[in-house]
Amino acid sequence: MKVKPNQFKNLERMLGIKTEQIDAIKVIIELQDKTLVIENPSVLKMTQQGQEIYTVIGSAKEQVKEQKVEISDEDVKFVMEQTGKSENEVREALQKTNGDIAQAILLLTGGENKG
Repeated sequence: MKVKPNQFKNLERMLGIKTEQIDAIKVIIELQDKTLVIENPSVLKMTQQGQEIYTVIGSAKEQVKEQKVEISDEDVKFVMEQTGKSENEVREALQKTNGDIAQAILLLTGGENKG
């Protein structure tokens, strides 16, 4: 059975659904570890009983997020004391190791065992 556009509009009206085409240029969806970007999407907004539903159609491109780890001054000081390296070197090593102190020390000392 083929549904005609007028029939669909009548059904929407009966069910209390309002639809609206959105002229979006880009849709961005932020996830924990990445971002999805949909360029030139087709976006339809439906409203029913006060709730809004957005349908997005298009091809998403993934962008991996660079996670910035907060490094405490205490961690920096400790690693500096253990390795004898500068604050900048220590902060960079802690960022590379996502704040893992032991891994940062190993990275800075080339795996040497310092007692």
